[in-house]
Amino acid sequence: MKKILIVEDDVALQGVLVHKLTQEGFAVISAKNGQEGLDLALADHPDLILLDIIMPVMDGMTMFRKLRTENEWGKAVKVIILTNLNSDSDQIINDVTVLEPSYYLVKADWKLEDLVIKVKEVLVPPAEVQAQIS
Repeated sequence: MKKILIVEDDVALQGVLVHKLTQEGFAVISAKNGQEGLDLALADHPDLILLDIIMPVMDGMTMFRKLRTENEWGKAVKVIILTNLNSDSDQIINDVTVLEPSYYLVKADWKLEDLVIKVKEVLVPPAEVQAQIS
């Protein structure tokens, strides 16, 4: 069973994501800020991290940078950024280019089903996806 870490400070959204991804057959853990997310990621080594950017204590990009630069496992972990920030600022563009998330999704632009599709694209080998569709 693939494990997903959701790092999101919006309690309602976090709850919806946990519920939906659990229904889809994933093991899900969650954190409400970047520091808690970093600690859980390093302790539990999830297969995928869904990461908000604007959060208290430690923002998502700081957490992402620490994962990529301070930990061998973190250099390769798959990350999908979920945010309300458009990716048009120079700093965001630079961070996304350097840190290489699997996807950068603006929350206003996607539906829950779209996110599930992206998660499966990242975590489920193509042959398994094809078998689920057939």
